[in-house]
Amino acid sequence: MQDDLPPPAAVTMESNAFWRWFPAGMRRRWWLFRLFDLACRYLPLFKKRRGLAVIRMDGIGDMVLFRPSLEHYAKTFDVDPSDITIIGCVSWKSIAGEVFAGYRVISINEHAYARKPLYRLRINLKMRLLAPQTVVSDAYFRRALMADSLVWVTGAPQSSVSYPYINEPTRAEFTWYLSQCHTIVDTGAYPRHELDRHAAFVSHFAGKTIKATPPRLPWRTGKPPLADGAPYVVLNPGSNEYGRRWPLDNYVSLSKWVSGLGYRAVFVGKADEKAHADLISETADGQQIIDMTGKTDLPGLMDLLRSAALVVSNDTGPLHLAIGLGAPTVAIVGGGHFGSFVPYPAHATPNNVRFIHEKMDCYHCFWRCHKRDDAKASFPCVAAVSISQVEAACRELLPA
Repeated sequence: MQDDLPPPAAVTMESNAFWRWFPAGMRRRWWLFRLFDLACRYLPLFKKRRGLAVIRMDGIGDMVLFRPSLEHYAKTFDVDPSDITIIGCVSWKSIAGEVFAGYRVISINEHAYARKPLYRLRINLKMRLLAPQTVVSDAYFRRALMADSLVWVTGAPQSSVSYPYINEPTRAEFTWYLSQCHTIVDTGAYPRHELDRHAAFVSHFAGKTIKATPPRLPWRTGKPPLADGAPYVVLNPGSNEYGRRWPLDNYVSLSKWVSGLGYRAVFVGKADEKAHADLISETADGQQIIDMTGKTDLPGLMDLLRSAALVVSNDTGPLHLAIGLGAPTVAIVGGGHFGSFVPYPAHATPNNVRFIHEKMDCYHCFWRCHKRDDAKASFPCVAAVSISQVEAACRELLPA
């Protein structure tokens, strides 16, 4: 957040009582879940409300970008850190104990919550019985039937959310939920980086400007799951979305270049991201080029990233983990929502991080790319990044 920007103002959204009970424009899924949500929302409580619940129903990268602003929550909302409960995704449950040390964490299977009524009912009951005094959700890109549903079912006396990204299919749902929140904070128009948005949100309640800072994750000093040897470079060629993957043969070429410099090259990623695995297996020798794809859990990956001489990654969760752990990092990014998640704003980019991209006129397509024929091919803006660009960035960060 820039120094000359004042804390953002709150906005209001109103609806009448009739529309709240019989809203128009809602998707079938909202109606399917309505009875389950209502039953929990109005369940009588026989306990005193206390504490703050923070809804973070998003991926690993989003969690990393949110983490710096959490440092201000206890003072801003006048609660003890032990009375702050983070409602997060099961995808990062295994590292939550250390990343959110001192806070309480409840992990939710976001896919089951969005699809399975009985699971949703169980989670909603837990949220209602949590009985927070205040509930907040500051995610800009979020799903109304997940984050905003969780805010609503708590029935907290104080509910504070950020104004989200809204399109026509979600407008009715967001209007319904937002009209029942106590405070809605407009953190700025798209595109604005998430680090700045989180800082803007907490600034509103602090009554002063809080600057966005680079993410820094608390983590153990465990030994990486790798045999002793030369310093190593981590290569992360995967991503949940095929299009964001820099072509794998480029990563293979980069691994040989890294090996030629005297470093070990270590491939990482989830097993189901291992497309064209033969390209890696044909290159890996187990000594200088090592294939650890699908061989580490998330805590083990964190250990590996923390001790790396360099990390080269696509736009995906491990990229933000590497930056949050302080590892020298080269990020290969495209333009789907350029500037919202990557690159980081200059005032919050660590000196040992480089974001490499190739500007195209179709940036901000929200990854609805019309310039490729193969759904499993790299997006053109990602594929356009050259090996020479990446090698140049690596040279800047690698010790001689």
